[in-house]
Amino acid sequence: MEEFDYKAFQAKVLEQIKSGKPLLGKDGAFAPLLENILNAALEGEMDAHLDEDERSLGNRRNGRMSKQVQTQLGEVTVHTPRDRHSSFEPEFIKKRETILAEGVADRIIGLYALGNSTREISDWMEENLGNRVSADTISSITNRVLPEIQSWRSRSLDSVYPIVWMDAIHYKVMDEKNRPVTRAIYNVLGVDRNGYKDLLGMYISKSEGANFWLSVLTDLQSRGVNDILIASTDNLSGFSDAIKSVFPHTVVQTCVVHQIRNSIKYVASKNQKTFMKDLKLVYQAVSKEQAAIELDNLDSKWGKDYPIVIKSWRDNWEKLTAYFEFSDAIRRIIYTTNTVEGYHRQIRKVTKNKGVFTNDTALEKLVYLAYRNIRKKWTMPLSNWGLTAQQLAIKFPERFNLFE
Repeated sequence: MEEFDYKAFQAKVLEQIKSGKPLLGKDGAFAPLLENILNAALEGEMDAHLDEDERSLGNRRNGRMSKQVQTQLGEVTVHTPRDRHSSFEPEFIKKRETILAEGVADRIIGLYALGNSTREISDWMEENLGNRVSADTISSITNRVLPEIQSWRSRSLDSVYPIVWMDAIHYKVMDEKNRPVTRAIYNVLGVDRNGYKDLLGMYISKSEGANFWLSVLTDLQSRGVNDILIASTDNLSGFSDAIKSVFPHTVVQTCVVHQIRNSIKYVASKNQKTFMKDLKLVYQAVSKEQAAIELDNLDSKWGKDYPIVIKSWRDNWEKLTAYFEFSDAIRRIIYTTNTVEGYHRQIRKVTKNKGVFTNDTALEKLVYLAYRNIRKKWTMPLSNWGLTAQQLAIKFPERFNLFE
């Protein structure tokens, strides 16, 4: 192995400092020094491996294998010694290891989590470390998060959640026959007894349906959830029955905003403004009884023109009006699934450049990493949670204890 020229190294460091050039990354002065240290370490490991016992068995050196390794100081070339018996297993730089510094791998995962494409990540690598990396290498690095996902997915949960919001977000994924298909990610966003938000579960399915939601709820139960006080959901058919079959005492509130959106689609554009003004009297009423009176008024005025809309409100009335059981503060939290939809909007910001994911794993990786960044901001309880928790404790005295 060539002896390292320290004088030349010192001269290059001084020259780069004077000229303002970076010492790290592409063409930086420190990369050759690190390369020398790494190769010396590998040689030392081989010397230790070829002890008297190994040599007595006829084992000896058998050349070197070169490879490029990414480090925080730039790309270096290492020459891993080989032995005749192929029994040498280097520890400092393991076989097939091409990313030495965890910081580099973490940076790649961080860039991926922000929605950067493999080309953009490769550009960053070239600019900062002097070499591009392939899409396969980036995929291999980001796969490091898969054990973390598995552990997170099976973690234990609290026994009681005061409020949860449940909704699905949809993506395109290539299937086994290399065709783009739709995948639904079922998300359960909950608030714990202290008012802090967290994603309780994320589940990928081929389509959204009440039967799959049933399996989601069963999984939550198996992970320790005994009770959910209030569940806010979209208006998916059979959703309420699925929840009640697992958590029979849960108050289910169907999203009023979803119902409004679906209603207005059937109203002529010239009537929408007036219709919405009248409809607002229904869902913003002071009580369920008053809301029923306003619905009758709505029916009298618009029933002949839009019977389907009025029928939909009457058919779903109990699920749409559950929030009237609670105080104004709680009503504002549960009458809509906007909380989980807001989370979905944050996820979309990260995934918006991904037209079609290569497979379910690629989808799950990116969405989980995006969630991991989002949850860093969930450091405060919901606004006025102390008062809200007291009201829930009064409403559900045997199911929600503030001091557990």
